[in-house]
Amino acid sequence: MVKLTLRDKETIQDAVHRFRKLVERSGIKKEMRRRERYEKPSETKRRARLRAERRAFRASKMAAR
Repeated sequence: MVKLTLRDKETIQDAVHRFRKLVERSGIKKEMRRRERYEKPSETKRRARLRAERRAFRASKMAAR
């Protein structure tokens, strides 16, 4: 849970900006997007496998330099 206390002489715009940063850093937005709709376990595994393959490809590409 994100808590924000207003600082002395802080404008509302600054507080909203800080709040948005806190929410983004805490991962709440990412979690909400992930839970928007059901994803089959096979799809989750597939995305993880593709992500790992891309990461390995990039690592091998950087090692070749």
